[in-house]
Order: sequence, then C-alpha cells, then structure tokens
Amino acid sequence: MKMYDVPRYNRPNVRLKRHGAKALSDAELLAIILGRGNKEENAVDLSNRVLKSTNFPQLANLSIPELRGFFKDDVKAMKIMSMFEIFRRTNQLQKQGFKEKIKNARDVFNRYVDQLKDEKQEHFLALYLDTKNQLIGDRLVSKGTLNASLIHPREVFNYGIKASANSIILVHNHPSGDPTPSKEDEVVTKNLVNAGDLVGINILDHVVIGEQDFVSLREKGVI
Repeated sequence: MKMYDVPRYNRPNVRLKRHGAKALSDAELLAIILGRGNKEENAVDLSNRVLKSTNFPQLANLSIPELRGFFKDDVKAMKIMSMFEIFRRTNQLQKQGFKEKIKNARDVFNRYVDQLKDEKQEHFLALYLDTKNQLIGDRLVSKGTLNASLIHPREVFNYGIKASANSIILVHNHPSGDPTPSKEDEVVTKNLVNAGDLVGINILDHVVIGEQDFVSLREKGVI
C-alpha cells in the first residue's frame, strides 16, 4: 500500500502533529525518520519489516553496509546511523551534567511556543527544575479548558517529588492566540502556589503562551 492510500488521519506525520511523538509506535517513528519507503513498501511497512528482525539497540551498532542490507538504500542507512550518533552524543552530554537552564519567562516561551501555539485545546504543563534552575523534565498535566477543579496538586507535584525538583514553572497555551490570563488562570496558580508551600516545592512562575507573545503571572504580580 502506498502512503497516499493510507487515510490522512492515520499517517505518522499527521498523528505526530496531533498527538505527539509518544503516541506513535516504534515503526511509525522510524518511518518519519526515513521519510519514504521504496517501490515495494511504504515507510511504515518498511519499518515494520526491519523491526521484526532486529531492534533499535542492534541497529545502533550496525555499519553502513549492514544498515543498507536492511533498508536497501544508502541514504536511509546514513540517516539511521546519524540518528543514533545524535542519541549517543546527547546521552554523553546528559551524563556530563548538561541540562537546559530556564532563566526567565522568555526562555519558557521560546522553548514551548512552537509546541503549543497551534493546539486547539489548552495544554497545561509543569516544568521541573533543580536548584540551579536547570530543567529536569516536563509533564503534561491537563488538556482542555483550564479549571481549578480539574488541576489537582497531586498531578503537578507527584513527579516533582520523585525527581527531587526544587521548583516548578507552570505553562499553558491559549488557543485564541491572546495570552491574557483569565481569572481561572489566576485561581489555578494561587491554588498551586499554596500547595507548593505545603510540600516544599516553589512555584516560580506560570507562563501563558499565545500565538506570538506570552504573559508571566509572576511579572503580573499574581505570584
């Protein structure tokens, strides 16, 4: 089956845009890296065939000729080898203590605007920082209209406690494109600030992202 015969909603690139990388299978992720299949197979079928006989750790250690045997294409073989080399270099940096540092609300906006600005629903995330304001990780807490009754402190602080986070930055988008905080945004923020005081994790800021701009609730005086 050619990729254009696959319903648009079920194509890997469309699913990635709508649901994020975590929603895709290993074969779908590999298909996106490959870009296209060959005369006999689309990219997903090719990826499924390869992953039936090997796995990512094994592929990571193959030479170009060995990869060519799987993918029947030098360009695809080089893409796969380059992908795993990027992984190795990234892992090395992380082991050496490299982490992204969040200095201000602008850093938050720059990091998440491309991810959030086109979403049709509000996405509420928590960013977890260490004592040097370096990013430990982030978690999607809620999707849909932001409501204090739906944002439970447990969902925000659970990962932070496990990761020994020193502080948290909250961030969510406004699908309208206007980042002006609502009263509900302020209520949610104040509730989580109070909860943070109880568990000993400081809420540094809540950044509302619009299409081209942002608002910091700390700079606005809510925190």
